[in-house]
Formats: sequence, structure tokens, C-alpha cells
Amino acid sequence: MTPTLVRHHRYADPSDPVDAGTRARDWAEIQERMLAPLYEAVYARLEVGSGTRMLSLDCGTGLALLIAAARGARVTGVDGDRERLALARERLLAGTGQESGGGAPRARLVDSVAAAAADLPAPYNLLTAFQPIGCADGDSEGLAPALASAVPLAARGTTVVLAGWGPPERCATAPVLRVAARLTESARAPRPQAGWRPALRDDLEDVAARAGLKPDGSGRVSCPFGYADVDSAVRGLLSTGLFDAAVRATDRAQVEKEVAEALHPHLRADGTVWMPNVFRYLVCVT
Repeated sequence: MTPTLVRHHRYADPSDPVDAGTRARDWAEIQERMLAPLYEAVYARLEVGSGTRMLSLDCGTGLALLIAAARGARVTGVDGDRERLALARERLLAGTGQESGGGAPRARLVDSVAAAAADLPAPYNLLTAFQPIGCADGDSEGLAPALASAVPLAARGTTVVLAGWGPPERCATAPVLRVAARLTESARAPRPQAGWRPALRDDLEDVAARAGLKPDGSGRVSCPFGYADVDSAVRGLLSTGLFDAAVRATDRAQVEKEVAEALHPHLRADGTVWMPNVFRYLVCVT
């Protein structure tokens, strides 16, 4: 059982009674593992290894970086969330060591693309944006500009990987995510665009076109969301930020209650929660 979700999760809502540190730890300990199969599939396809110099946008608490580093890659992660970045640093640098035999850092964690450009020993040859798009209106808006700022740091012809949710009929989590949209819309919150929407077939291709990237293949990966119990599932899902607008429109207790109810069809006899999902990735070149 392993995780990750979408792009609106970076900053905690001030009205949320859960502090930023707890939220980030819920993400790291419960939710981030869910996309590990996606990371593994992409790295195997691209033969990520000792010759890879990877820049990861919105790296979260660093699981995708850690897996790449274990394959021998030199990795740089960018994230604007200080709590998540601190956990990534704690996890990644402890696991890989800051220095390799060649003297260059094997792992770097920074808060901006500009910082990733500083003291760059060689251009990156792999860019990743693993936070999946395609389940919330507007969740791809910042991705194309972020990619545009990162591409100049890469070698010509560098591979870029984007990720997105699969079709809703292949994602058991989709009905649970609809809770956020329903609560937000029923309260006439000022930000309905943050609500759930079905993934569209060309979401990733649209982002690639806006960023000036050329698609060069794609794939689908099964990424089931598995949790020890309903409480863990609720905490993990709320740590993504997909329910922030609903919390603002109602309150956290109401959101937690309705998410828990939506999880009942996925509750197994042993108390665990299991939701099969399919995610899609697009391979591009600069």
C-alpha cells in the first residue's frame, strides 16, 4: 500500500485545525506512497540509473526522488511547501548521503527552480512532474509555466514525464473525490473551480503543448489506494489538499464525516480500505 494525489495541496488552509506539520506528515506517512508503482514503471521504462540527472517539480516529501536515487540517479527536488521539503530532506539525505564519491551532491532539495539552477554541475537529462493532474478544475494551470522555467536547465532533447489521473470509470477514488465538489458547490463557496472533475483524455497533451514539449509515448499504471482503516484513509485523502475548498465552505468535521461515509463501499471485512485506480503518464522531449 503506497501514495500521491494532485497539485492544489501545497499550502494548508488557515482555517484548517490540523497544523501544517501534521498535514505534511500525513502526506508522507499515509498518502504519498500510493503512486510508487507509477514511479517504478516510469523509471524502468526510461532505464533511470547512474547516468540520470533528474529534476523533480513538486517533489513532496521525496519518495519519487528516493526511489530514483536508489537506482543510482543524482536527484534534485523542488517544492514550495516548507514542511514537506523538510521531511524530504530528512528522509532523502539520510538515505542517500549528501556527497558521492565524485564529490557532487547525489541529492538536493530546494524551494524553487531558480535555486535548482544554482551551482548546477551539468544540465539535467530528466524532468518529472509526478503530481497527477486531471481531477480538479484548474489543477494544471501552474504546470506549464513551471515546466517552461525548468526546461532551460535541461540538456537538449531531455525527457520530460507528466502524470495524470486515468478515466473515472477506472478510478475507484473518483466518487470519494466528488464529495469535495458537492460540499463546495452546496455552500456556494467562492472557489468552485477547486472541485472534482472527470479526467479528460488530452489533459496531459494540452499541458505538453502549452509548455512547448513534444509527446513521445505514454503509459497507464495501476495504483491502488490502500489504507489500514477508515481514519487513515480520511487523513491521507485530506492531506492532498483536494478537500480544502470543502473545508472552507463547511468545516473539517463535516468533510471528514462525509468522506468516511463515501469510503464505506471500499471497506473490507478486515477493516482496511482498498480502492483500485489507474494513472496515466506522458513521456515528452524538450
